Amino acid sequence: MEWFFIYLFAINLISGILFAYDKFAAINKRNRISEGGLHLFEGLGGAFAVLILMYILHHKLRKSTYYMWTWILMTLWVFVILLILLL
Repeated sequence: MEWFFIYLFAINLISGILFAYDKFAAINKRNRISEGGLHLFEGLGGAFAVLILMYILHHKLRKSTYYMWTWILMTLWVFVILLILLL
């Protein structure tokens, strides 16, 4: 089970870096990371970091579809974690 939490830590770190970079790129009018790419990393387990950073960085909060999918992915991961902890 330890490997699972190490994986979650790593994927959340990567997701957070990508999300923060997207905010930086938006401010500086650089090439951005697609929403699909960001959601991919959220779906791989990085939704927790992204959700926290959405509020800290005030990034993508107005995009209701993006916000909704991030919450859905995070909720699914909560169920996965609970399932793993109960097994």
